[in-house]
Order: sequence, then structure tokens, then C-alpha cells
Amino acid sequence: MTDFQRYLRAKRAIDDRSLDRRLVGLLRDRLATRAQATDGPVRILEIGAGVGTMVTRAVEWDLLPAGEIQYTAVDIEAANIDTLPQHLREWASDRDTTVSTGGDTTVSTGGDTTVSTGDSIVLDTSESQITVEPVVAEAVDYADQTATAYDLLVGAALLDLLDLDQLDPLLGCLAPGGCYYFPITFDGATRFRPAHPADSEVERLYHSHMDRKPGGSSQAGDDLLARLQQHDGGSILGAAGSDWIVRPADGAYPGDEAYFLSHILGTVETALGELDEEITVDLDNWLSHRRDQLDAGELIYFTHQLDILGQIDG
Repeated sequence: MTDFQRYLRAKRAIDDRSLDRRLVGLLRDRLATRAQATDGPVRILEIGAGVGTMVTRAVEWDLLPAGEIQYTAVDIEAANIDTLPQHLREWASDRDTTVSTGGDTTVSTGGDTTVSTGDSIVLDTSESQITVEPVVAEAVDYADQTATAYDLLVGAALLDLLDLDQLDPLLGCLAPGGCYYFPITFDGATRFRPAHPADSEVERLYHSHMDRKPGGSSQAGDDLLARLQQHDGGSILGAAGSDWIVRPADGAYPGDEAYFLSHILGTVETALGELDEEITVDLDNWLSHRRDQLDAGELIYFTHQLDILGQIDG
């Protein structure tokens, strides 16, 4: 497991606090209705699946309907997919869930072949059998080549990294009446506290770096909501804030959240280092100050994000 996979696991608890539970409940109801109306398994595609934290959350939160579930977990990073089976096994080790290995998950997609890094993983709970198929692939390409195949499309903390002009092929993977769920979509605010004189400029430069990346946007949540509102052939079922708030309690951070914050500071440092414009603030001083605050259990971090749930006409 690399540092990035540790970050993905560390942020699970932060995402759990942030996700809008009303939308989670609405999605649960839609999936249950879908399962009753569908012959065969409910099929879910998650893009940017990482190490599988959405899979474990879906089981823990009783999000999935009873019966058979086929869950395709797609990520462009092989290291994430390599870690996914181990993460699922570790998670299931102290729960009433059994884990087994299914067959080879080499997936044929429209004539091309996308090869996963391992066999499928089968999670058996008291009510469901979830077959997780880990696939290494680019999200839009994979979705485009599996048109109308899925009942649910999930993309968590991802749509700020994808060109929204590619939204149609993404949504095209959904069968008529299928749902999309795009939680933790970054939407234009990054804050560190206590305040520092360089905060405003660091935030501006950090967001500028997001905007300059291919397909990136520091206003992705707002942009995505507007695009989906205008999208023919579907409707938004709900939207809500899902802000990250990471703060210490009694001078310490819960779980592995100190590591999460360390990773965020490293991301800011890398992003600003890649800019070709002059940086007029002392970034080294800002980073040193923030890292000292992190070590002392004083640093607070906040970002604004949106959860969006919708449905394709059926």
C-alpha cells in the first residue's frame, strides 16, 4: 500500500461525516425499487473506485438491496485496484460478511479488452451477494463502451477531475430508469484555520492549478449541477452540501486524519510548485506554519463540496 492508498483509507471516516444522509436514504429507496422491477442482479458501476471504500460503506449503511449485486469498481490507477481486494478482506474480517474469490474478471468492452488486476471478490452478507469486479480503466472510455448496462453510476470525489463535456458518455452507461450518484464533488472553497496572512493567495493559486488541469475545475460542483439540470433525458432527484471539516479534539485527530491532513498539505505544495506564474507569498513559511500546527493538533481544514443524485428517464 502506497501513501496515496493510505490517504484514500484515511478519508473514509471524513467522507462518512460529510455525505448527505437524506440523499443516501433516497438512493437506498431507488435501488430497492429498481431491484424489485429488474430481472437478474442489480448492476452498479463505480468510477474512480480507489481501494473500495464506497463498497464497504454501501454494505455498512444497508444501501444495497437484498439479492444479487454486480459491482464493477473502475479506477485508472492499478495501485488502487491492487489494494482493493486486501482492503475488502481486512474490512470483512471482523464483520458478519464472508469474502471469497470469484473467476477471472477480464472484461470485454466493445471490441477492446480492459484487464483487471485480479479476480472478482464476492461479499456474502445475510441478505446480499455482492460480486465486486475490479477493473483498471479510464472512466469515460469504460462507461462509453458499456452503454445502457448499469442500474447505478457512482463517481465520488471525481467529477472535479473530469471534463464535463464527457458527461453524456458517462451517463450513457445507465439503463433506462437508472440512477447516478456524484457525492463529494469539490465546489470552490478551501480553508485552513487558524488564519494566516497568505491564506487567500494560497487558495487562489491552488484553485488556479485545478482550473488549468485538463478537465479540471475548482467550481466543479456548481458546474456539474448546472449541466445536469439542463441534461435532456434525466432529472436531478436531490443535491446537498457535503463539506469536509477536519479538526482536532483535545489536541489530537481521530483515526488517521492527521495523515489525511499531511497529504492535503503535500497536495497544495505540489500544485503550487507546478504553476508557471509568480508566487508572491512565502509558500515555504505558510507550509512550515501549517505543518507545525498539524503536529501540535491545532490545524483545522474545511472544503465545500456537493452531493448530487439523479435519474435517467425510463
